Amino acid sequence: MANTKQARKRSRQAREQNHHNVALRSRLRTAIKKVRKAIAGGDKAAAAAELRASTSVIDSIADKKVVHKNLAARNKSRLAAAIKSMS
Repeated sequence: MANTKQARKRSRQAREQNHHNVALRSRLRTAIKKVRKAIAGGDKAAAAAELRASTSVIDSIADKKVVHKNLAARNKSRLAAAIKSMS
């Protein structure tokens, strides 16, 4: 338990920042799921449009260092490859 005023404040700030980061990670996962759902739907144009929309969300969350930039790049790459392989 935090004993000083400064430690209590840092604990409070860390808790609030954690809640914010959890929300951002949830947005990231939702964006990825939307693209995967569009891919499963079979419409290549719709999936590509969804990827373009999700790319900005993925990049902005990586820029905020909520997730590592390589994780963002890997997800974008795999989604793009899945769309490219659609017939």
